[in-house]
Amino acid sequence: MNKEITVVAVDGPSASGKSTVSRRVAAATKDFIYVDSGSLYRGVTWKCIREGVDVRDTQEVTNLLIRMNMELFVENRAVRYRIDGVDPGQEIRGAAVRESVAEIAAQQPVRVYIVEKLRTMAAFGSLVMEGRDIGSVVFPDTPFKYYLDADPEERARRRSAEIKVSEGTDDVGAVLNALKRRDRKDATRATSPLQIALGAKIINSTGMGIEEVVQVILDDLRAAGAIPPAEA
Repeated sequence: MNKEITVVAVDGPSASGKSTVSRRVAAATKDFIYVDSGSLYRGVTWKCIREGVDVRDTQEVTNLLIRMNMELFVENRAVRYRIDGVDPGQEIRGAAVRESVAEIAAQQPVRVYIVEKLRTMAAFGSLVMEGRDIGSVVFPDTPFKYYLDADPEERARRRSAEIKVSEGTDDVGAVLNALKRRDRKDATRATSPLQIALGAKIINSTGMGIEEVVQVILDDLRAAGAIPPAEA
């Protein structure tokens, strides 16, 4: 990794606040670009569904990866992509993708493919990248590694609120069960399981506001000289 490029790795389970915190950290800096690594796994899942590929069939999924083209680009200081010329947009946030993405994310060929894509993003500049294996696998050498967590019930409330806004449904119990299933799958998968990266700072955000968490990361970046001091 280029020494002039800084990567902030923000890992953690679903609905731990990674996305909101990472976006705000990137927005509070002058040049950092936000990356939602999970959106790439969702994109592959979306493509499988679109092409009628069985998400549980690793060989079929691998064949899809070989023939498809994921084009990365930066827009509004965030990395986005097109798959075979199509931007999947908000379709990757729908129920069909949400229910199948864990199957895709657990497959070794998919993780190898996505990790390679994520590492090439350093060519765009300094990054705030959120995911589940950013500090442990994708950029293990970055000194800025964070593991965000929160109590399962709090995470379920957060995710349920998001789904209510986008889909109009509100079932915290069902969301909690889904999160627990995803946690088990993420923690036990053979390739790049969810874990706390060596040297990562653990932040339990259950009783914290988003800005408090953001401030912890910004203070670390300023102390290391990765971003300018705060204005008085």
